[in-house]
Amino acid sequence: MSGPDEPAVPNASESPAGLAVADLAAAQEQGLAGFEAATTLDALAAARTGHLGDRSPLARARKAIGSLPGPQKADAGKRVNAVAGALQAVYDRRRGELERERDERVLVEEAVDVTVVPSRPLGGRHPLTTLSERVVDVFVAMGWELAEGPELEHEWFNFDALNFLPDHPARQMQDTLFVEPEGSGLLLRTHTSPVQVRSMLDRRPPIHVVCPGRVYRADALDATHSPVFAQVEGLCIDEGITMAHLRGTLDHLASALFDEGSGEGLTTRIRPNYFPFTEPSAEIDLQCFACRGASAVEGAEPCRVCSSEGWIEWGGCGMVNPAVLVAGGIDPERYSGFAFGMGLDRALMFRHGITDIRDFYEGDQRFTLALGREA
Repeated sequence: MSGPDEPAVPNASESPAGLAVADLAAAQEQGLAGFEAATTLDALAAARTGHLGDRSPLARARKAIGSLPGPQKADAGKRVNAVAGALQAVYDRRRGELERERDERVLVEEAVDVTVVPSRPLGGRHPLTTLSERVVDVFVAMGWELAEGPELEHEWFNFDALNFLPDHPARQMQDTLFVEPEGSGLLLRTHTSPVQVRSMLDRRPPIHVVCPGRVYRADALDATHSPVFAQVEGLCIDEGITMAHLRGTLDHLASALFDEGSGEGLTTRIRPNYFPFTEPSAEIDLQCFACRGASAVEGAEPCRVCSSEGWIEWGGCGMVNPAVLVAGGIDPERYSGFAFGMGLDRALMFRHGITDIRDFYEGDQRFTLALGREA
C-alpha cells in the first residue's frame, strides 16, 4: 500500500477504455495483421486509416490520456507511443515492399519494344495544313513565290496601308483583337493582306506572291465562326495586268483543287462588291464541283454541296487599289495588279461536307486522319 505522499501505481484494469495494456496489445496485433495482409498500396492506405488514422483505436487511446491523473499520463503516453511506433515501422516497411512490387510490375507491363514497327499511323498532318500546301504548290508551279508575315501585326500594315479609313467599322474592337497596351497600334491580323503590303515593300515588280496563314477576328465560336481561321491570298503586280489575268488565275486554281482530275475544268464567276484595298472589287463564286451547276436547272436532282444553286461563294478579289500601290512604294501609273483571298476552312467544309468548323480545332485524331484519307 502506498504512503500518503507516494503516487498511486496505475491499475491496468482501472485505465480508461483503450489505455489498458490488453487493449493496446490488441490494437497493435490487429494493426500489424492488417498491414501484413494488405496486397496493394490502396489496401495498405485503407489499413493505415483504420489503425493509425484519426478514428483508430490508437487515436482514441491517445485522447483518453487527458482524463488520467497527472502522474499516470507519462506512463500511458509511453505505452501508446510504443504501440504507434511499432505500427508505423511495419507500415513503412510494408509500403516499401509494395512500391517495389508495383515498380517491377509496371516495368514489365508497360515495356515498349522500340524495334516493333507501329501497326497503325500515330498521327497525321492537319487537313488545313495539307490544303494550304496544295494551294501553294499550284502557284509555285506557275512561278510564284511563297510569302509569310507575322500574326502579331501593326495597325498600319493591317489597315492604313490597305486603304481602310480611320472610321472603318473593321477597326472597332467588336471586329478586331487589339493588343495591350491601348494605343500601341498592335493587333492580331484580321487577314493575310498585310503580307501583301510587306511583299511590295520588300520586292520590286514584277511581284507574284501567295500568302497563306492564320488570321484572327473577334467572333464567338460556333458551328460556322471561329476567332482563328486560315486564309490564303495572292498578289500579282506587273505592267499591263488586267481582270482577265485574275479570271484565268482563279479558274486554274479551281480546276487544280476541285476537279478531281476529271479534266473538265471548273470555272469561276465574279460578282461586283466593295473592298477598300481593291478597285474594282468582286466576290468569287466557284462552280459547284459536285453537280457542275446542273442542280440549278429546274427539275434536276438537288445538290447538298451548293444547295442547288450551282455556285459556291469562295472569296474576294479585285484589282489592287492605286492607293495601296502607293503605300507599297509602287508607281500606279506604270504598274497594275490583282489580289484575291479565300478562307481555307470554308473550302474544306464544303469540299468534305463538314457542318461544324470546330471540328478542325478540337484535336480529334480520328477526324484529321479520316479527312486526310479523303483529300
